[in-house]
Amino acid sequence: MEYNLADLFESVVDVVPDREALVHLDHPGTGAERRLTYAQLDAAANRVAHHLIDSGIRPGEHLGLHLYNGVEYLQTVLACLKARIVPVNVNYRYVEEELAYLYQDADLVALVFDAEFTGRVAAARLRAPRLRHLVRVGAALPGAGAADTEGTAGAEGPAGAEGAADAVEFGDAEAAGSPLRGFAPRSADDQFIIYTGGTTGMPKGVMWRQEDLFFAGLGGGAPTGEPVTRPEELAERVAAGGAGITFFPTPPLMHGTSTLTAFIAFNFGQRVVLHRKFAPEEVLRTIEREKVTSVSLVGDAMLRPLIDALSGPSKGTDCSALFSVSSSGAIMSDTVREQFQALVPNVMLLNNFGSSESGFNGTATADSGPGRGFRIRVNARTQVVDPVTHEPVAVGEPGRVAQRGHVPLGYYNDPKKTAETFFRKGDERWVLLGDMATVDEEGVVVVLGRGSQCINTGGEKVYPEEVEQALKSHPDVYDALVAGVPDPKWGNHVAAVVQLRAGAPRVSLDDIQAHCRTRLAGYKVPRQLVITDSVQRSPSGKADYRWAREVAVAADR
Repeated sequence: MEYNLADLFESVVDVVPDREALVHLDHPGTGAERRLTYAQLDAAANRVAHHLIDSGIRPGEHLGLHLYNGVEYLQTVLACLKARIVPVNVNYRYVEEELAYLYQDADLVALVFDAEFTGRVAAARLRAPRLRHLVRVGAALPGAGAADTEGTAGAEGPAGAEGAADAVEFGDAEAAGSPLRGFAPRSADDQFIIYTGGTTGMPKGVMWRQEDLFFAGLGGGAPTGEPVTRPEELAERVAAGGAGITFFPTPPLMHGTSTLTAFIAFNFGQRVVLHRKFAPEEVLRTIEREKVTSVSLVGDAMLRPLIDALSGPSKGTDCSALFSVSSSGAIMSDTVREQFQALVPNVMLLNNFGSSESGFNGTATADSGPGRGFRIRVNARTQVVDPVTHEPVAVGEPGRVAQRGHVPLGYYNDPKKTAETFFRKGDERWVLLGDMATVDEEGVVVVLGRGSQCINTGGEKVYPEEVEQALKSHPDVYDALVAGVPDPKWGNHVAAVVQLRAGAPRVSLDDIQAHCRTRLAGYKVPRQLVITDSVQRSPSGKADYRWAREVAVAADR
């Protein structure tokens, strides 16, 4: 047995077959919940895996998942892993141009998609000649192709859904496949691809060996303890332990963090609950009903709506089973953390630091915040290095966060970006992340922000994340993004794009500047304020800095 994700999952199934593994509480096919034990989820994944094999999908070929959250998503990922097919996440917000790019760039030969996306799939599929097998989740919609439920531009398909007319219904695919295993031997070298980006450029496919992903992204079977030392140890730990932990990944599974959270739960032999989409009141209802112990989300964009619901329509929700709320991909700001802690005082709030290219790097310290930076205690494989020499930086000197050991193989189909991001040092592989940081005397890494978003104003460097935290501590600010705008005097000036709280009075630039000056150095204080009805983010809550910059530049004309 090797560190292969399908082998590891099956080893857990064999020791806790009757334990509940997966709960989907708003399944569209039934209009009700679906509950699967480990044995049932294993058999369901086997069926899809055999269908894919019988349809001619070969080991090493790529299958896209263009789906909302649901049983079918994780079932299909497991099916791919069992059949040695490479799963590839597809952002369901993408329009035809972006989808056609991803389908081609990822060399997809198969796609599993929700019926709501038929129009976009049909249009993009005609420009992806390798894509030969489609599986549709849900009934074909009348007039599919005229629009779809996301309502984004470019959703129309050619002549209805003719580009997807040959799609197999997911239920038929399941019924045709055997529920038994009977698969060829697998390898630790089998791949798992996570596509990332798209808000500042076209997406990139991060290629992981499954063994590396197991240790870097899944904690080696023990994210907060000692990793296993041999593959068989994972099932032994599950057999020796008990049930009782319920993981609730609330962001879309199409973002790597949520899928990896689900697999961490499976590695523990614990339970995962899912909602098709994020709806704050439904999330809280589920936390109470299912006695959820661990919630994962993405920053203030998802935590603030939970606070609003707990303070209003969901007031009194029983969150007593909830032990932790963790965020990856965006920071939970101090102000928002304090508001949630006042409502749910016994919950541990964790700002985790990591990426699709590195997995998990560390967790923020309690003293992070405006003026102090995002301070993290990193694992032993993470360093801050000079981006040119790759040597560790001196205390207080800026560099880029890097990780060694269990890192990806590179970016799929992109040798240039691979060479820029991945390097060898001695006998080890390293990945150079986009985050700028320093190290203090205690070895704590202070993350300054993404180098690509850094604003150079009058020769000083300003990282948007720190300014955003200061802005969101203002009592009338609900959400904010910060971008640089060309300036004839300063080169660029700091612009704040702000969404106010409902019912809040109109704030002025002077108000914002006075508030920020108590938390930030003068050169970091915004020189421009743009009030917007809503701040645009990805479905998972990640910042869309391209949009923020466009809005700020347009308002400055």
